[in-house]
Amino acid sequence: MDPKRVYNFNAGPAALPLEVMKKAQEEFLDYHGMGYGIVEASHRSKAFEEVNDAAEANLRKLLNIGPDYAVLFLQGGGSLQFAMVPMNLAVPGKKACYADTGEWSLKAIKEAKLFADVEVVYDGRHYEYKRIGDCTEWDVPQDAAYFYICSNNTVHGTQYHFFPETGDVPLIADMSSDFCSRRFDVNKFGLIFAGAQKNVGPAGLTVVIVRKDLLKRTPASLTTMLRYSTFADSKSLYNTPPVFGIYMFRLVTDWLLASGGIEAIEKINNVKSHNLYERLDLSIFYKGTVEPADRSKMNVCYRLPEEALEEKFVKEAKAAGLDGLKGHRAVGGIRASLYNAVPLAAVSSLIDFMTDFEEKNG
Repeated sequence: MDPKRVYNFNAGPAALPLEVMKKAQEEFLDYHGMGYGIVEASHRSKAFEEVNDAAEANLRKLLNIGPDYAVLFLQGGGSLQFAMVPMNLAVPGKKACYADTGEWSLKAIKEAKLFADVEVVYDGRHYEYKRIGDCTEWDVPQDAAYFYICSNNTVHGTQYHFFPETGDVPLIADMSSDFCSRRFDVNKFGLIFAGAQKNVGPAGLTVVIVRKDLLKRTPASLTTMLRYSTFADSKSLYNTPPVFGIYMFRLVTDWLLASGGIEAIEKINNVKSHNLYERLDLSIFYKGTVEPADRSKMNVCYRLPEEALEEKFVKEAKAAGLDGLKGHRAVGGIRASLYNAVPLAAVSSLIDFMTDFEEKNG
């Protein structure tokens, strides 16, 4: 590791693979002999067309996405998708069903109520968002327009380790914080979206995977730029796309493929999270905030005995080269985000720091 770099545990924007950063640095001023960078290139140029096509092809290969799904590269972050989903997929006279597992699904519900008749099938507030439980027990109305989940909650540190069975009801997932971190069957979903800034690129790019038959639901009155079909019909080139974000996404997915694909990165992610949770469970000084069955492998959240100690922990960790460990402002505590680009060595260094800190302050 470069001694000038620190281990980055930020929840997003988050760590990018060092190899990718170096590649982007190498190509930034002169992309493939053009004499200028891809960030300066026209989105109609052959150079960017190759980048755009490769980015989509990489994702299709990584997640085994079939031809009945469109891959879209959009802007507006995951937050715009909170509105675009009901705008495009709500059906008059049918419920839009949601599972509320915390901050991001709660915001999605708020937006959906502007466009649809919303039913909350699971309300995690009853459990202070510390658990998800057995989602196979949820009663999903089979006449619903769709059923919406957030697969991983960065604020509270919960994650679905299997997904609800929704029958013929399209399952919609906000996968912003665990996208491309583990294997899953795309065919179980009607639509998946993810802000790139956790696992697959920088902020500014949002990836949408949508089953093509669902594009027919969009009402004719919906404005052009908020229609999924606008981007599906134009290979995401209806207007100027986030060129640099797509380029970086291409480099990250190149890196994922070269590293062995999703299966390989999932194994590493499993080891990272297992080691950190094992350290938590051996301690009475550190306390995890989530029921073990629903713990996130991406965002490990925990508390110390006092807030003053948490502030000291964050400050001393940063001085030791471990940055981004402060918990979300809504819940406090400590949060270590273990996204794809966070190396195993970073987790080992964090565990060593935790042990030393506990010995001195416990």
